Amino acid sequence: MTASVATHPRRHHPTGTICSPSISTVGDLSSALFPAGRSGLQSSTASPVEGLHMASDFNHTPVLLDEVVELFTPVPPGVLLDATLGGAGHASAILAACPQLHLVGIDRDGTARDAAKERLEPFGDRAVVVAATFAELGRVIDAGLEGAGPWPKGAPPKVAGVLFDLGVSSPQLDVAERGFSYLHDAPLDMRMDPSTGPTASEVLDGLDLASLERLLRENGEDRLARRIAQAILGARPITSTGQLADVVAGAVPAPARRRGHPAKRVFQALRIAVNGEIDQLDAALPAALDRLTPHGRCVVIAYHSGEDKLVKTLFADRVTGGCTCPPRLPCGCGATPTYRRLFAGAHKSSAGELDTNRRAESARLRAVERLDLEELP
Repeated sequence: MTASVATHPRRHHPTGTICSPSISTVGDLSSALFPAGRSGLQSSTASPVEGLHMASDFNHTPVLLDEVVELFTPVPPGVLLDATLGGAGHASAILAACPQLHLVGIDRDGTARDAAKERLEPFGDRAVVVAATFAELGRVIDAGLEGAGPWPKGAPPKVAGVLFDLGVSSPQLDVAERGFSYLHDAPLDMRMDPSTGPTASEVLDGLDLASLERLLRENGEDRLARRIAQAILGARPITSTGQLADVVAGAVPAPARRRGHPAKRVFQALRIAVNGEIDQLDAALPAALDRLTPHGRCVVIAYHSGEDKLVKTLFADRVTGGCTCPPRLPCGCGATPTYRRLFAGAHKSSAGELDTNRRAESARLRAVERLDLEELP
């Protein structure tokens, strides 16, 4: 089977037995609003038994949790859009700490949605869960604001915050049959939504040498991209994670293998391509920023340099208003900033957090707040 994947160019720029009605019915609302053939939004409902079984397997430790909650505590009343809901670790903590907020949680992974609905059940009408990709975030927001789609009951018609926790979650990595991890031998799948799109194996089958080398180079495997790409093409068809890990290991010189598993970045690059993660973020982040209310905040946790660079660049554009003047000189081009940084640079996990969650090591958190231009002098 031939699969086509567009590589992304470098750019400048508490557990209950039944879910509450608001959470369990959101799939029907979203399906009616966005027929699956048009937008890809689908029902997120599941039988109680099936949902609880899945949820019990979805135990994810949210990264930088205290800082994320603190960042959203001052925002005005409104809706928080969690664009990458997962098991609702961040979302449930924010709702508990921020009574002024309601939640719309978006995820394409049915297992994650079942876990999230269970975890959010105590919050009743303050939370809804939508089956969607985060690239569809703008459409979900607009439908809610227009009263034509899923929106929490009694929520103020304002988007007070948007959260992106990018990448793959621990439960997805740890469930071998999902095919995300080089540590378990399983079918080479890697799809966030296993019901749609080509698998990682099919993607590899459809790439020529130049395309595969570019995919690896742009998504983390710089130095040995061509050598690894040649080895993969020579071993096709590759149908399992163990097979791919062995091929990569065989293509990497011994000194490089001593710096960690040689397949880590290859698996990351392939996962990003299979799920269109960079392109999804490129569509979702501007949509989120454009729809925030004044004093609303956007918080992004990225784990990959390409994602973090995109976030950094777009945030800088909004913070400077697109100013083109030389650095450290007064602006003379008339640019109007629309956002402010909440802190300089990117925040990382503390040593204490890393002691309990090594997967937080690559996390980079950035945050901005929308300005109220009427309050400016």
